[in-house]
Amino acid sequence: MMLTDLLKKRVSVRAFLDKPIPEETLKKIFTQAQLSPSNCNVQPWQVYVVSGATKDVLKDKLIKAVMSGKEPNPDFDWGMHYKGFHRDRQVESANSLYSSMGIERSDKQSRLAALIRNWTFFDAPHALFFTMERYLNIMGAVDMGIYAQTLSLLMTEKGVSNCFQGALGQFPDPVRQLLNIPDNLGILFGMSFGYADEKALVNTTRTHRVPVEDSVVFWD
Repeated sequence: MMLTDLLKKRVSVRAFLDKPIPEETLKKIFTQAQLSPSNCNVQPWQVYVVSGATKDVLKDKLIKAVMSGKEPNPDFDWGMHYKGFHRDRQVESANSLYSSMGIERSDKQSRLAALIRNWTFFDAPHALFFTMERYLNIMGAVDMGIYAQTLSLLMTEKGVSNCFQGALGQFPDPVRQLLNIPDNLGILFGMSFGYADEKALVNTTRTHRVPVEDSVVFWD
């Protein structure tokens, strides 16, 4: 499949079949993702993949942390609030998501329930956490983004769907404790992945892209 076709096919999926990915396929995807470029070839990504019983235990621990009422305590700075047209795009994206599920803007309880599903991994058979050395800061985050995009497209090529989730970096303590992640590694964000439930309304969500003229300046 051509790269352009993969980019068009890849969407954020939030409902999955109860069907694990074969181990051989998983290893092939992650082995190929090692070819991702990085600044000075430092390859900063350290990825933790959870499946089966470990994933279920972690799901319960994360839900408990979220429902405790405690504030998120991410390893990296998430204290950013979108402004201007960035905020407009964020709102439009949220409206597209909730509209596909038939949830009205005024239905705050249903919106909250949909939000909490982030920490159930949307019932995906697999989830992962992108971690890196804390000192790497923004350059490490750039490399992690490149790696994550590569991984996502490789999954798409093999018929595996996924959803990037900043939410999976908001409550790092249960993840660190269960997976024995050393303190020098910070959890940046996560991803749920598996085979998409094509019948789920939430998976009909589509977001638009702004014209290239709004994003790119060409000079001769």
